Amino acid sequence: MDIKQTEAKAKGFFHDFKEFAMRGNAIDMAVGIVIGTAFGTIVKSLVADVIMPPFGLLLGGTDFTKYFIVLKQGTPQGPYKNMAAAEAAHAVTLNYGVFIGTIITFIIIALSIFIILRQINKLKRKPQDVPASPTTKDCPYCFSSIAIQATRCPACTSQLE
Repeated sequence: MDIKQTEAKAKGFFHDFKEFAMRGNAIDMAVGIVIGTAFGTIVKSLVADVIMPPFGLLLGGTDFTKYFIVLKQGTPQGPYKNMAAAEAAHAVTLNYGVFIGTIITFIIIALSIFIILRQINKLKRKPQDVPASPTTKDCPYCFSSIAIQATRCPACTSQLE
């Protein structure tokens, strides 16, 4: 394979890649990922800075980020005042308080997405056709179809109520 053939393949590859990257779906996906990441950051801050402090206060001044279990002591040996001290000593910890905060964050994100998708689906739905009010009725005597306002049947001449 000579240099011209290699250059042609490279140009074809980059042309195909450019065509793929500029498709609407790829760009829409990229925008969705960026917005989703930003939304996740906002919700994480909402949970950590707005929701968890009052929630912890209701539970007697509890800060969930302070809850951890030391699985293996580090150097120096514990007890450790907080997770930062345990991490500095290279202790192995089970951070269940942070996990609780993460679960709450997930629930809020899932609820927010559910609410947004529900509203989008409501906007996408076409209004149901309202059935038109009937314009005819059946004669109770001869069962022929007659106008709804009729007081006498044109087929059997019966008086209608």
